[in-house]
Amino acid sequence: MEQNIFQIIWFVLWGVLWAVYFMLDGFDFGLGMLLPFIAKNDVDRRIIYNAAGPFWDGNEVWLITAGGATFAAFPKTYAVMFSALYTPLLLILFALILRGVAFEFRAKEESPVWKGIWDLCLVVGSFLPALLFGVAFANFFQGLPIDWQGIMHGNTLSLLNPYGLLGGLLFVVMFIVHGALWLTIKSNGALKRRAKKVAESFWVIEMLLVIIFLVATGFFTDLWVNFFRYKWLLIIPALALLGFVAIPGFLAYGSYWKAWFSSALAILMTTAFGVAGLFPRLIPSSLNPDWSLTIYNSSSSPLTLKIMTAVALIFVPIVILYQLWTYKTFSEKVKPEFLETEEAY
Repeated sequence: MEQNIFQIIWFVLWGVLWAVYFMLDGFDFGLGMLLPFIAKNDVDRRIIYNAAGPFWDGNEVWLITAGGATFAAFPKTYAVMFSALYTPLLLILFALILRGVAFEFRAKEESPVWKGIWDLCLVVGSFLPALLFGVAFANFFQGLPIDWQGIMHGNTLSLLNPYGLLGGLLFVVMFIVHGALWLTIKSNGALKRRAKKVAESFWVIEMLLVIIFLVATGFFTDLWVNFFRYKWLLIIPALALLGFVAIPGFLAYGSYWKAWFSSALAILMTTAFGVAGLFPRLIPSSLNPDWSLTIYNSSSSPLTLKIMTAVALIFVPIVILYQLWTYKTFSEKVKPEFLETEEAY
């Protein structure tokens, strides 16, 4: 019984870590993808870089924590995940490296060619992870073709199925809206107006994709089973839809922070929808349900889970406090005069 409690605790924490990561790094990805389309000159581009600059590396702490939690709490799931999804995860890693280097290297030379190369790296390093994370999680939701040994029967191209691509497209559009909303908070003038217009335009696409995704989930997965078995879980998709629907209303009234928090709620609850629908599975097997990896057949020992729980209770609040301090400290808008300082990207 005690073992089950800690397995459930770490399943919930596993979902929370991924959800918070997508919520926070999502606006960074959105800003990167928007760069060539919304910035009209180098000042605009630098404002976009500096709108993400103080936050992007701290946001990625949640990715490292989510990966570390998977490795420590559910080692068999970690092993299968990183072998079955080796190619897309490697592409995500390379893309994240390119994105990080772009932040640091772009301002080292004044050459337009030099800056253009790193701008391209930022765009690619933002688009690929957004797309591939969506594809990966959509495939988790519908199940991977893994056998009883956890060996995947298929290749990377088999992940690019209709439901997987729908998940990838949804993540890309969600993050574009999320990034555009962040830019309305961090910028002024024409750039802010363009960001607002992008958010309003892509919100329509976002809502269409959300509705299609929820319907398709009923045909391609069994995620809805948990929600109809435990009716109280229906609050999760309800909150997700509430977050999506509230965005244009807050934008219309100029409540940009509220619009961004609505988008954040939508991303959190969309991820929670998939995780809650999976329970108690982590990676369902599309070949045989009995071969699925669950919190019960892939978790670490009870002692390991207890120690991890104690460590999480100490360090997760510290990380949260640090990030709150960071967001508070750099809460001001990025103004052109700030770009002249030594600290600017």
